[in-house]
Amino acid sequence: MLADYHVHSEFSDDSVYPMEQVVKDAIAMGLYEICFTDHVDYGIKDDWDCGHPIKYRGKEPLANVDYPLYDAKIKELQYLYGEEITIKMGMEFGMQTHTIEQYKALFRKYSFDFIILSVHQVEDQEFWTQDFQQGRSQKEYNERYYEEMLDLVRTCEDYSVLGHMDLITRYDKKGIYPFGKRKPLIEEILKTVIEHGKGIEFNTSYHRYGLKDTTPSMDILKLYRRLGGEIITMGSDSHKPEHLGAYIEEGKQLLKSLGFRFFCTYEKMSPIYHEL
Repeated sequence: MLADYHVHSEFSDDSVYPMEQVVKDAIAMGLYEICFTDHVDYGIKDDWDCGHPIKYRGKEPLANVDYPLYDAKIKELQYLYGEEITIKMGMEFGMQTHTIEQYKALFRKYSFDFIILSVHQVEDQEFWTQDFQQGRSQKEYNERYYEEMLDLVRTCEDYSVLGHMDLITRYDKKGIYPFGKRKPLIEEILKTVIEHGKGIEFNTSYHRYGLKDTTPSMDILKLYRRLGGEIITMGSDSHKPEHLGAYIEEGKQLLKSLGFRFFCTYEKMSPIYHEL
């Protein structure tokens, strides 16, 4: 069984991939199930109905998901294609500690199957622009990133898995910060995740970013397994047709080699286990 649980569409500000075309492509490639996880990043993006003009990044509107339209479109596609593929409704919450209440309110408004908790910004500063790293040592920005993540998993319950949990390494121009120096914070994060019945994701996008390690790293995956972690989803983090479903089968084999027995899909925020 192949399932892609990190899928973006035209409803994300960084994708123009039509949602219905995503579904058609997923069917054509033999995916059994997909979950749409379009972006919400309170703190740096506004909602479509915020009451003032939306900011733009180039030609693309810098805005969160149009929630009512998103909900209606997924329901429509479930009706049209439900006999050919299972389609679930999720979102990727780009959380920060000062935006938790906004996500709580959004979570209560819709019936989600799955939520990825990702840390895309800290203190409203982006990683990919180097705004967050600017003026900080490698030690300082790595520790601050994981401290934010730890505060989030200790405080927030409205999520399913942690997304690409070592994302900061993708944008670290100084190279890989040693795992041993990050381990105490990462271990505390993973222990909290496991204690709260949550999980992590295996994100196959490391291939297209040309990273030397998996996402999250092999060290993190091994530590999670050693601590007793079992909930793990698999996602391509797709934004374009060529991303969809990429390396999911390879990922299953890798996880199996590390001692994982299952991967998960979700139904109404509850994990469903499938043998690898």
